[in-house]
Amino acid sequence: MTVKWAPPALSAVRDAVKRLLGLLLVLALSACSSQDRATSPKEVRELAGSPQAQQSRKAAEDHLRTIVNAYAKNTPLALGLVTVNDLCAGGTAKQWFFQTGDDQYKIRCAMRVTAYYGADPHRIADVLDGILTAGDHDSSDGAPGSTIPFHHGSHGSPLVDYYRGKASNPSGQNASEPALLFDPSQTLSWDTVRSSERKLIDEPDQCPSNDPPVTRCLREPASKTVADVRKQHGMVFKLELLMINYYRVSKDGKAVQVWR
Repeated sequence: MTVKWAPPALSAVRDAVKRLLGLLLVLALSACSSQDRATSPKEVRELAGSPQAQQSRKAAEDHLRTIVNAYAKNTPLALGLVTVNDLCAGGTAKQWFFQTGDDQYKIRCAMRVTAYYGADPHRIADVLDGILTAGDHDSSDGAPGSTIPFHHGSHGSPLVDYYRGKASNPSGQNASEPALLFDPSQTLSWDTVRSSERKLIDEPDQCPSNDPPVTRCLREPASKTVADVRKQHGMVFKLELLMINYYRVSKDGKAVQVWR
């Protein structure tokens, strides 16, 4: 029978290597359990309901509603329906491949507000002229305003003239009816009224499960529809405001982004 014998020095090296590997494993598991793991649903709810998140949420919503109300107050549009979609999502586990950045934060909250207004389709030229005039007043030295960014100019005035029947389609002779004003911060669209094939503003999406503070979905008034607004006024305008990322906490807890 052959007996294998390891020199004491080699045995000591093996033991040291095992201890080192064990220590590295513990450190790796510890790191994975903190910054490299996905945010738990419990922690997402705690962060979403924190005083800092609530304050930032209110500030963001107040800002967006100020814009919605400015259209109702300063233009011929009649506010009929407002929707608020608010979502807080937890960060993912460490992304070793196909990185999207979703593993860099504990939580990220975003809000989108959309408003639907009614208007008289027989006065659409005057309605658009009133919107652009409000935008003129909101602008400064030719720069678009932060509340109503649409104004008379190279695009606005030809659009009004088109709806007054004084000019051809500003988008081109064979183009579809222009029923859109766009700015990086918001989009205003409306039911077509001059096209033989009418294109109407759709109803808002159905609300997902409402579970504040993680998910909030408001519809004001709750029972009102876009069809109701159209029936009451004749046509519908839709104001889509840019989604706001109003609250974010990094995985290390040091970087916090809030809306002010």
